[in-house]
Amino acid sequence: MCRLMLYLGPETRLSSLIVEPRHSLIRQSVHSEEREEPLNGDGFGIGWYASEHSLEPAVFRSITPAWNNRNLHNLARVVASDCVLAHVRAATQSSGVNEANCHPFRWREYLCMHNGDVGDFRLVRRRLLASVCDEAFGNVYGSTDSEHFFALFIDSLLGLATAELDPALRMAHALARAIVRALELVRRAGGGSASYLNIAISDGEHAVVSRFTDAAGEAPESLYYFTGQLYPDVGPHAKRKGTQAVTVSSERLTSDAGWTEVPPNRIIILRRDHAPEFVEALTARPVAPPARRGSRLA
Repeated sequence: MCRLMLYLGPETRLSSLIVEPRHSLIRQSVHSEEREEPLNGDGFGIGWYASEHSLEPAVFRSITPAWNNRNLHNLARVVASDCVLAHVRAATQSSGVNEANCHPFRWREYLCMHNGDVGDFRLVRRRLLASVCDEAFGNVYGSTDSEHFFALFIDSLLGLATAELDPALRMAHALARAIVRALELVRRAGGGSASYLNIAISDGEHAVVSRFTDAAGEAPESLYYFTGQLYPDVGPHAKRKGTQAVTVSSERLTSDAGWTEVPPNRIIILRRDHAPEFVEALTARPVAPPARRGSRLA
């Protein structure tokens, strides 16, 4: 399993998200605290938006371990963004270690990353690809279950009428539909293995993140969120799209008491300057937010 982090808020340096926190994503690449294997050393990726230059995000990926990549540290020190997705990878047996398999994956203005597994992926891959449109099919460059799931999301998103839903809800409905489709493919063609689908997707202005598994009696992979200006901005010249910051992460990045666990089998929806919203992972129906309970790192 991998570790991931998504940030949406006022512009901040990449290093304040992935390097400087006490339990930063780079630390999680070598010392994860909420999975049995602490190493996530099979590559990394970071995607960020610079809307003044392009609607499509930039992506930097590498097969080297995040903790030992000097280019990542140098880039993070001087680049700032108001929407950042970062991922450290622990490769599954069904996919090789190469750059095409590193997250996040990109399509148009969208970025996607995944922590978990599509159950019995080798058995369902052919049917999955046969079920999506040409554009979604053509966006699969690697061999991971994660990128193939992204193809399900793309196909589901393109099938939704844009006039019926605002962008954030459209993304949430497409993600819920992709989860349902993945489970149905595993049910029909797989061998009964469970799926673990912590999926994070953003278009630079909105984001949706799921915490989901269909494993009986098991909790999904860990996922937390923090609302507020947890990190410093880059000074008076920082680009500001709103004032509220929200961070979603596989593990709590700091000891701040405001980190809250995302409930199982939910999708969290992020919009600029709005409180996070929650919907059911399989239906995208609204549900109440979780009770805020402070928790600190040991």
